[in-house]
Amino acid sequence: MKTKIYLATAHGLSVIEGSNGTWRGEVQLQDQRVQCVVVDSSLKERVYCGTFGNGVYRSDNAGASWRPCKGLPNRNVMALATAGSGDAGRTALLYAGTEPSAIYQSSDGGDTWHALPGLLSLASAGEWSFPPRPETHHVRQILSDPSAPRRLHVAIEAGALLRSEDGGETWRDRVPGGPRDTHTLAAHRSAPGRLYSAAGDGYFESLDDGETWRRVMEGLEHGYCWSVAVSHSDPDTVILSAAKSPRAAHSKEFANSGVYRRSAHEPWRKALDGLPDREGRRVPVLARTDIEPGVFYLASEDELYRSANSGAEWQKLTVDWAERCFPQHASDIAIVES
Repeated sequence: MKTKIYLATAHGLSVIEGSNGTWRGEVQLQDQRVQCVVVDSSLKERVYCGTFGNGVYRSDNAGASWRPCKGLPNRNVMALATAGSGDAGRTALLYAGTEPSAIYQSSDGGDTWHALPGLLSLASAGEWSFPPRPETHHVRQILSDPSAPRRLHVAIEAGALLRSEDGGETWRDRVPGGPRDTHTLAAHRSAPGRLYSAAGDGYFESLDDGETWRRVMEGLEHGYCWSVAVSHSDPDTVILSAAKSPRAAHSKEFANSGVYRRSAHEPWRKALDGLPDREGRRVPVLARTDIEPGVFYLASEDELYRSANSGAEWQKLTVDWAERCFPQHASDIAIVES
């Protein structure tokens, strides 16, 4: 089993490869503020990352080299997603979300783009605002539904969670009782219609494609939720990272975050065995694997952890970094296994 992990950071893209317990890493695009990273859902060697200020970069060789994707009008790319046809070797549709909030689509791997209309005409748009930069807002995440590729869920930071049933041609506005500040949204192929939202206003779940929502907070000591990952083999096993506040999540000086686990309908429980003390730790990002049941990865500060038992215990991975590489705190994560 070979595993490749991509970590988006403010100082480049960390690319970490592991096999038989040996891990090696290097930092690509060291001069870029990398905000997000996604692997093509049909071509596993193709990877995209979005940057703040320089648009989208693409690799066709699993991160060994990169080239800029031209033609995207907005260069502040905060979110990426692909929606595959299911045909191996065929380029998936690529979606880019930007600041200010807009969605663009490419059908040729990022060489050409067209804007998807309608976001700013929604009734809630006048209330959207990103508090650190209150004069603007952005697309925080784009989720292509694994059961219906033309169904998109788009999180606006902050103010709304939106839905499209036609690949982004038309949009449905936020619904009453739903999350207003989703940071990470997850779905599961084995549980059609179920959505998992880690939001600034708490943790939410929907069982009907976002028509209605339930806020699930029992057991959480931290209410500002950031990253969520769902077990590949069990849609009822969920791992969540959270902090006490935005400042505790993102400011090194005030950092205080936690990791939680929930199984079936039980309350949240701390999942800290093997992880460092939460004081001084900014909120981590999480990802599950698509091949190994019960395996999750967690990136915290400049460290990487692995759990083989659905988050109950964590093991720090020793990464041999290339010379002159300086890994940083991650804002996004993508994993490929072969």
